[in-house]
Amino acid sequence: MPFATLETLQHPEQVRYVITWGPPPGLFAGLPALQAVFALGAGVDKLLARPDLPASVPIYRLLDGGMAQQMAEYVRLGVLSYQRHMDIYRRQQAAGVWKILPPRLPAEVRVGVLGLGEIGSAVAQALVADGYRVSGWSRTPRQLSGVTAHHGDEGLGQILANSDVLACLLPSTPQTQGLLGAERLASLPAGAMVINAGRGDLLDEDALLALLDRGHLRAAQLDVFAMEPLPAHSRLWQHPSVTLTPHIAAITLRQQAVSQIAANLQRLQAGLPAEGRVLRERGY
Repeated sequence: MPFATLETLQHPEQVRYVITWGPPPGLFAGLPALQAVFALGAGVDKLLARPDLPASVPIYRLLDGGMAQQMAEYVRLGVLSYQRHMDIYRRQQAAGVWKILPPRLPAEVRVGVLGLGEIGSAVAQALVADGYRVSGWSRTPRQLSGVTAHHGDEGLGQILANSDVLACLLPSTPQTQGLLGAERLASLPAGAMVINAGRGDLLDEDALLALLDRGHLRAAQLDVFAMEPLPAHSRLWQHPSVTLTPHIAAITLRQQAVSQIAANLQRLQAGLPAEGRVLRERGY
């Protein structure tokens, strides 16, 4: 099967498959033989919003691509920082305060994971292995060893009320956009931490800042934002209770991604179903 890049493409009418992350506007409209699109990541919201990509063309997302381990490391970093009071010690350092805080064991920290897909499940089970009390939430019922699973609106309320650290790993869909607004964030226990490594439009940033300012929330670790790059005027940059990173929590690793996509192409060529097909009605 011959391959080409946009720079070397000479016969667009022959293109059957596209492997992409941020294709230029109008690309798909010029590919009449297109049979499938492979996303170089787990998130596909931008592809689903493309007016030039027909709904009849299937989209396949990466199930892992080396991202699950990275995401587990990112979330564990935040949870461990919370458990060991590192966020408080950083603020004490800035204020010149020498104060030792009482230790806290992993089993005393309740972690809620929003999103129990391939990556979210791996993160939840990594946290279980670390000894934390882990709950998970998904749209539909799931069962994971060592994880207290919740689903639906009632389950969301339960997990929010019982999470010292809330890790959001959800995709962007019409159902998840704005999911963590002022009311839901305020339902977290006093002194809780929020980690968002899913999508920026899940979280009301102004509401988060207000709760951090009031002291209801203790800390936030944010990797994704409503607008990226994060605007220079955003208060998130300088807030003493916020740690932020530039959308790097789980970056696609080339070799793993290539191997997974190559295997899927072989399956399609053999007339077999490929893995990771996106359900458009769900948004992932």
